[in-house]
Amino acid sequence: MPDTVHVLNGPNLNLLGTREPEVYGHATLADVEAACRAACERHGLDLVFRQSNHEGELVTFLQEARGSRGVVLNAAAYTHTSVALADAIKAVGLIVVEVHLSNVFAREAFRHHSFISPVARGVICGLGIDGYRLAIDALATAGGKIS
Repeated sequence: MPDTVHVLNGPNLNLLGTREPEVYGHATLADVEAACRAACERHGLDLVFRQSNHEGELVTFLQEARGSRGVVLNAAAYTHTSVALADAIKAVGLIVVEVHLSNVFAREAFRHHSFISPVARGVICGLGIDGYRLAIDALATAGGKIS
């Protein structure tokens, strides 16, 4: 499993392409998965791609990723509320890159705080689905040792 990248997506990301396209773009979650799969293939990595609207299920996905190259996490709204996700990242010692499609700092003030950022190795926001590819590239080229 050290050659596997887990891409985990939080609530409402299953609605990409139709939910607020002026904010999140027109790409669907299937488009995101295809971009992630292509990025992983370029690096010879396997991909586990998941989405859940349930916080506890995302915690389980993080626990199941233990021993992998790392995790690309778009926790969506849970970014701003979930101590449980932050605790799960710390508990399993995962290398996590936090990703957001939109620039959260150009949006409502409540989106400026992240419980994930303090336990993530890096944060990419505002670059649309390219942010996922960049996160995978970082995990791949750094051998999971992003410092």
